[in-house]
Amino acid sequence: MKNLVFLSSLMLIMVLGCNQSNLKTEPDDEIISADPLPSWKDGGNKSAIIDFVKQITQEDGPNYVQPEERIATFDNDGTLWCEQPVVQMEFIVYQIQKMAPEHPEWKKQLPYKAILEGDKSFLIDDLTNNHGLEVIKLVTATHTGMTSEEFNLEVEDFFNATQHPKFNKKYTQTIYQPMIELLQYLRENEFKTYICSGGGTDFMRVFAEDVYGIVPENTIGSFAMNTYEEVDGLWKIVKGKKNFFMCDKEDKPVAIEQRIGRIPIFVAGNVRSGGDIGQLTYSKTNQLPNFQLLINHDDDVREFAYSEEDNSSLNAAQEGNWHVISMKNDWLKIFPFDN
Repeated sequence: MKNLVFLSSLMLIMVLGCNQSNLKTEPDDEIISADPLPSWKDGGNKSAIIDFVKQITQEDGPNYVQPEERIATFDNDGTLWCEQPVVQMEFIVYQIQKMAPEHPEWKKQLPYKAILEGDKSFLIDDLTNNHGLEVIKLVTATHTGMTSEEFNLEVEDFFNATQHPKFNKKYTQTIYQPMIELLQYLRENEFKTYICSGGGTDFMRVFAEDVYGIVPENTIGSFAMNTYEEVDGLWKIVKGKKNFFMCDKEDKPVAIEQRIGRIPIFVAGNVRSGGDIGQLTYSKTNQLPNFQLLINHDDDVREFAYSEEDNSSLNAAQEGNWHVISMKNDWLKIFPFDN
């Protein structure tokens, strides 16, 4: 009987041993080959991104780029999230409307009059054709004198109280899923990812880390010179109005050089006002392998369709051999909430 029990136990051990020997101890092939950009449609642009990353990360390859040189800059509005409407403009409108009862004179003064009458086209035209000079007036009127903490709370209040008029989602939900995947893919391959946008630096810092994984020190945008003042017995950073720097068009490369000190090898922007041509062409001056990505808003069903009157961005893309991304044809989904 004892021998029978022993033999039965031995056979059980052998069976279990055989089964365990069949268990995979190496990573699953499906995991190894997992698609890093699942919301991108298979095709030339997706392949070009993946091939570029593979080439510059292959240590024994001719196009290898040291990790410290792997700098990627991204515009924000229209590149990482929806810019119809421009979210920071909505924030300014929100603040003007809150402050209007204390400023009856605004009803007769531009640009405040346009805001209070609901004429948002005034702001868009100003940003496109006037370097945002009227917008700067609104920014200084609504932001100046706030401490950093007060401003951050105002931004958070805006995001909690508002939503996108078309999608009925929080503005921080109207981010582009394919670009979130791209940011993550680049960081997994030792890229440092930055925002370089015309939006306010302090405004974007409130949400950029939570939404994009881009830390505050990697957020580059427009700003006025703040001051360090004593407020109610405590020393605080206070938002100022002097020396306003608009981080747009040709000034984007200036901001990148001053803040980063390296020319990016990967830049992403979008078609709207020609605002990203500067940083996209700047990356072409890098002697290292480089990649330019331009998003074309051509999907009026899932998002919006719009272009530039002079076609400047698409013309620059053709001349510079950039990769033009069609939202309609290159992206399987646009927003995280899409089915």
